[in-house]
Amino acid sequence: MNARIWLVIPTYNEAENVAPVVRAVAAEMARIAPGEHRILIVDDNSPDGTGRLADELALELPVLEVLHRSDKGGLGRAYIAGFQHALAGGAELVVEMDADFSHDPRYLQELIAAADDADLVLGSRYVPGGAVRNWSLMRKLISRGGSTYARLVLGIKVRDLTGGFKCIRRNVLEAIDLDTLRADGYVFQIEVTYRAISAGFKVTEVPILFVDRTTGSSKMSGMIAIEAMLLVPRLRRQRTRQLTRSR
Repeated sequence: MNARIWLVIPTYNEAENVAPVVRAVAAEMARIAPGEHRILIVDDNSPDGTGRLADELALELPVLEVLHRSDKGGLGRAYIAGFQHALAGGAELVVEMDADFSHDPRYLQELIAAADDADLVLGSRYVPGGAVRNWSLMRKLISRGGSTYARLVLGIKVRDLTGGFKCIRRNVLEAIDLDTLRADGYVFQIEVTYRAISAGFKVTEVPILFVDRTTGSSKMSGMIAIEAMLLVPRLRRQRTRQLTRSR
């Protein structure tokens, strides 16, 4: 079914969260964009039965679709599959968000409204009015430090480069060439934003309160931080080579 707005939510072992978050998102979207939206769960063959629960919920909620992937291929691959599905379904706006309520559905209206004047809207923890709740000091240092590091290396002004709450216009997704995105984990979020900026699109940040999950387990790990340290400079080098070839 075609729709103007698609919400893409990747899942892996989110059995406790998938039904509550889908219901909350569906209720909010029915209020702000009735009849114009679809919700897409992209499940990476969760062993806890998340995909099965999502299928059962889709029988009840006509706005919900479920895309099953055969294995745990990583956050970036899941989002790319979801974006491609949404574009094929007529999406003009694609919202990406987590399944654990760290991204509160109450911010959806602000993100979608901001897309009237921007090509990519970021739900930002690190602009005035944004905040994080229930994180350890180490988690805060890793997240804020990662965003600061990426901002300095890439030479851009975006404050929250690692966040995964975004509203993206169709022309951005078509322009950044999804099939060539290589980063995974949280570097995927950096790469999408950096490519959008490099292509000349307008990016804006909307403040959000990010509240750490209360059920299920976090996907954050030390390897994610290491991946960022290694791959962010590569993004800058790739951009430099592209500029050199275009001269």
